[in-house]
Amino acid sequence: MMANLFSSFDPSTNIYSVNWISSLIIFLIMPPALWMIPSRYSFLWNTIISSIHKEFKILTKNSKGSTLMFTSIFSLILFNNFMGLFPYIFTSTSHMTMTLSIALPLWISFMLIGWINNTTHMLAHLVPQGTPPVLMPFMVCIESISNVIRPGTLAIRLSANMIAGHLLMTLLGNTGPILSLPLINFLIIVQIALLTLESAVSIIQSYVFSILSTLYFSEVN
Repeated sequence: MMANLFSSFDPSTNIYSVNWISSLIIFLIMPPALWMIPSRYSFLWNTIISSIHKEFKILTKNSKGSTLMFTSIFSLILFNNFMGLFPYIFTSTSHMTMTLSIALPLWISFMLIGWINNTTHMLAHLVPQGTPPVLMPFMVCIESISNVIRPGTLAIRLSANMIAGHLLMTLLGNTGPILSLPLINFLIIVQIALLTLESAVSIIQSYVFSILSTLYFSEVN
């Protein structure tokens, strides 16, 4: 049993010294047939990416090339989330270092694009339509704060959801040595159910991160 429950998320306490290389491990284990020849894997992945692309294209108002960026972010987060479900592979998306490194540059670039190209549009966003004159100063403060904390909420949402499920699985797994045989069988069933749930969470969180980034981008256009 580990001394600290959070040590599984600490790169310095893992048995490997190159934990962050897990962000690229998907390219090492991915079968070359996925890229070289048409297959079931390529058909499935192309179907997923096409559906995501169509949805992002509507939200970005047909901005040229923008959907490529958001589908790439979706793929990166999805791969890293899934790789973290395998034993002895470091979950990079459970760290703010990884999630904030994606969210913060996106938000800064959106703000630069909006304030440089659409200054009037950005100022209009600070005061919602129909706001009474008395409440306008308060609405400007509230809208400004909600805008500033967006990269933090994006990063925290992703990392917190990835940590929560992994912690629960780790906590239940550590109780295995002290359980009887019938309870161990029940624990295995629960762990399989949690693993299935975590697989769904991995897909949902990558989609939520990318779709919110797309919505933030659409607001500055």
